[in-house]
Amino acid sequence: MVRQYPENELARFSLGRALFDSGDLSGAREHLEVALRRKPDWMVVQILLGKCDLAQGNGVAARLAFERALQLAREQHHEGPEAELMELLSGLNPEAGTLG
Repeated sequence: MVRQYPENELARFSLGRALFDSGDLSGAREHLEVALRRKPDWMVVQILLGKCDLAQGNGVAARLAFERALQLAREQHHEGPEAELMELLSGLNPEAGTLG
């Protein structure tokens, strides 16, 4: 679908999510970033980018992504993701930018 519609953000998100779930974080990031550029207020994409950053050891970038996602969750009145993001942010080590 991405080959046929490279600018379709839903196709990019779907492929990015599948790559994330399979552990291909670099591949996931590539497609998620395109989806987010096309739709900057897409909270779920922002969360997944933060999870990619966290899994790749970039806690500082993860914190920034989660903070942006939290802002979007609040603006869009998504209580479930807001709670998840609060938990993720509270678990980040402020000095190292990693969990724990």
